[in-house]
Amino acid sequence: MLNRHTLRIKIMQNVFAFEQCKEADFELAKDWVGDHFLPDLNSMEVQDKEGLKKQRKQAIQFFEKKFRSPEASLEDDKITKAVKDGLAMYEKQVKKDHQHLKTNLVSEVSRISNWYYSVYALWLSFYDLAKEDTKSNHTNWLGNQVVKALQTNDELQKAILQFDAGWGTRQDFARRWFREIFKASKEYQAYQELKKPTADDDKQLLKQMLRRLVVGKGVIHDYFEEQDLRWVEDKEVIKGLVEKTVKTLENGKVEIQKLTIDWDDDKEFLEKLFTQATSLKPEYTKLIADNTKNWEVDRLPLTDRVILEMAIAEMISFPQIPVKVTLNEYIELAKKYSTPKSRQFINGILDVITKTLQQQGVIRKSGRGLIDNK
Repeated sequence: MLNRHTLRIKIMQNVFAFEQCKEADFELAKDWVGDHFLPDLNSMEVQDKEGLKKQRKQAIQFFEKKFRSPEASLEDDKITKAVKDGLAMYEKQVKKDHQHLKTNLVSEVSRISNWYYSVYALWLSFYDLAKEDTKSNHTNWLGNQVVKALQTNDELQKAILQFDAGWGTRQDFARRWFREIFKASKEYQAYQELKKPTADDDKQLLKQMLRRLVVGKGVIHDYFEEQDLRWVEDKEVIKGLVEKTVKTLENGKVEIQKLTIDWDDDKEFLEKLFTQATSLKPEYTKLIADNTKNWEVDRLPLTDRVILEMAIAEMISFPQIPVKVTLNEYIELAKKYSTPKSRQFINGILDVITKTLQQQGVIRKSGRGLIDNK
């Protein structure tokens, strides 16, 4: 099942992408301002190239200064207007990127359902292909209790249609995989040799096929990875859900697992944390800067900064989440996604920042969030 740890990873990736977008937007806006003072190659008039070069340099410098200090001013009206328009363009593009990534964040999580149901649909496609293949013996596969239960599960059939997870338009892939990989595998051949497979045998085959062909490295895994940039992370969630479904086989029926218990709640968590982390107040970003001065780092890596900003945003914006839960989660994210020394670094910085925010009364917990303080 999709848990909050996975959601935090998705949010972190999109916050990171947003920071990169802002850097790119800044450079584009700066270049746009500078381009106002390039020689007009189409003009018949003599161009003051040296004067324009000087203005261009001055405009770019003023743009950078105005970006850092909005109160900065310059007497040159032409440069002032160009810089003002450049900053407006920057703000507009940043806002557009933010909305796109916020929407994309929710879509990314929703897409996990597509691939989740695609795994089931692939098994059902292999079942249909086995029925067509009269040259080989597929008796045990055609009698597999799990697959037959999936075939008659109305909830699954509706979900496959809803998420367009079927293999009808991708039948060439399914056919080739069935012929060259699935039925040629040693696990499948050993299964077919069983005189009378039990329900446990049926379950075991599907678990083996899932781990070896879909989750494990190979052609099918590579296909999923090419179609989904986040497959390396998402596949573990999908693997867990599928294995739980297989395990539920009883009286010829299986229980299709839900991606999330409460999607509305998870969606709110995604959108709120992303928004809060990308719009952290200056006093909190300053708190990070103030507490990283004494660390032996030349420059704070973007990943570390994103993790610290998300941790602060979560502690002050989600009163129901205990502080220790937040700290442990982001230390783990640093361990997995940042530099080798980042876990210790993040741990030390967050410890100091957390105590400061608690002393200031900024972190206020209630309900389950108070468990941390007992």
